[in-house]
Amino acid sequence: MDAQGRGRDEGIDPADQWVLNPDTGDYELRLTPSKGRSAAPASPRSSRSGSGTAGGAPAAPSPRRRSGTATPPDDGRTSVPGQRGGRRSGRGDRDDARQPGGRAAGRAAGPSTGRRRPKPKKSGKKKALVWTGGVLAFLLVGVGTAGYLVYQHFNGNIASVSSDGAGTGGFSKDRAINILVIGTDKRTGAGNEGYGDKESVGHADTTILFHVSKDRTNATALSIPRDLITAIPDCPTEQTDGSTKDIPGTGTEGARFNTSLGQSDRTPSCTMRTVTELTGMKADHFMVADFNAVKSLTSAVDGVEVCLAKDIKDEKSHLNLTKGEHTLQGEQALSFLRTRYSVGFGSDLSRIELQQQFLGSLMRKLKSNDTLTSPTKMWTLADAATKALTVDDKIDDINQLRKLGMELASVDPKNITFTTVPVLDNPDDKATVILDESKAPQVFSMMREDVSFTAVEKQEKAAAKAENAAKLKGEMADPADVRVDVFNGGAPAGSAQEALDWLQNEEGVLKSANQANAPEKVAKTQLVYAPNQADQARRLADLMGLSASALKPTTTDAGATEPMVLTLGPDFKEAGTPLAAPEKAPKDIQQVQADKAVCAK
Repeated sequence: MDAQGRGRDEGIDPADQWVLNPDTGDYELRLTPSKGRSAAPASPRSSRSGSGTAGGAPAAPSPRRRSGTATPPDDGRTSVPGQRGGRRSGRGDRDDARQPGGRAAGRAAGPSTGRRRPKPKKSGKKKALVWTGGVLAFLLVGVGTAGYLVYQHFNGNIASVSSDGAGTGGFSKDRAINILVIGTDKRTGAGNEGYGDKESVGHADTTILFHVSKDRTNATALSIPRDLITAIPDCPTEQTDGSTKDIPGTGTEGARFNTSLGQSDRTPSCTMRTVTELTGMKADHFMVADFNAVKSLTSAVDGVEVCLAKDIKDEKSHLNLTKGEHTLQGEQALSFLRTRYSVGFGSDLSRIELQQQFLGSLMRKLKSNDTLTSPTKMWTLADAATKALTVDDKIDDINQLRKLGMELASVDPKNITFTTVPVLDNPDDKATVILDESKAPQVFSMMREDVSFTAVEKQEKAAAKAENAAKLKGEMADPADVRVDVFNGGAPAGSAQEALDWLQNEEGVLKSANQANAPEKVAKTQLVYAPNQADQARRLADLMGLSASALKPTTTDAGATEPMVLTLGPDFKEAGTPLAAPEKAPKDIQQVQADKAVCAK
């Protein structure tokens, strides 16, 4: 019998068998065996029954649930229960090797006191924050890191859908992380009949692109309005029989963003592709939640605190609350998140602000000691989250979720900014919105270039930034004296000629030439120049809006007629558009930091 079964058999809450060790900061499984009862391996947890897909993912293909036991974490934590049974079939080896012997080997090695020998002291709070770091990503990252303690129980909860090659292939420690969080309006589950579109196939009703900086000091949560008119690309999508179906996009006409999921059997990977088309950012992973997720997760933390600046009675969402502070969970929390007509201007944009306020409060709740130090809450939260959400097939494993969570653990809520894609009313259809071209590109560029929306900055980062900025300071050559060869190193076809035409005809850089494709592709546009060409480099950077980091000086001087080398990367969109990201967000865009408690108006 496993820990869960034994606890229930003896009237003990399973979560209470996990005890926080103050010396190590680890939760440890503490079992007191019953007399006359011997421990026996438990059968793997079966997949969850019921209709369906967590997150309301479309039926083609259905989310896959994990079966069997998971591979144990690779960090040698002996507080994790030993592996039982065989390796999951059909999965192959993973990078985390199983430890031979399990508990039996541990008992054979010597007398057991039922407790692990203490290790050198670590900060319990710090370790707990590692477990729950990154809770913004609709909570799964946070509770996923707690879930590794009981991966045998939770791994069978996880449902997944193929990413169809739409993402990066998985997050990496040495670069920024982008997670796409999708809330659907599918009305599956008890009590959800009064919400959402009755006939909805599960559209992308709420979508947040969560960007975490490369140095893990800050993050931006970008809400994408569901009624935004945008281009939805063609989407190759894996079917249940293993074949691939090409779902056609919308072409130049565009459609509501929310139809990137559900409509025409589109899956979350299509929403992923649509976000890339819109923002220029490719997500690493996606997580999908439905109405049931909101209810189960808020109940798992005993409610989320919200503040109202006025009484709210909304007939559509069924929310009826008085002015002031309230703690909401379950049905009431869902009603709050569905409210739009009684707040702000009564639009979906007003509801987005309400959702951002709620998520910020939820983050603060999850980071609080009240949650972190309660084994019961940690168990309940992890169980609810792994059952409630559907993820992409690159993170359909508790161990992978743990690793992702540890990457996000250090982000302080005060350095997490909620903002919304800047939009304008659509003059052709007042029920929809279009991009605000004067502001949206700046927001996308800041996120792509990893520029924080808050004032956070490490000292070493500031020093490197100052050193880079020095490249742009000094005298500039006359445009007519600038010599440069232009190569295409990953920009759209024809970009080198387009840039050349613009430089010669618009900016007077006549000593320039199109050298076609570069020998190798580059990640971003760059300008290579010699020390005695620095004044030319500064002029070209000024004309093209190149950032200091795009300037790559060599160590030896060039000949009198030798040109600089400009290689256009994927970040080059069109001639005359600055390539450097702005240092500050556009004025008057909606944003709020996660550590701020805001009252809904």
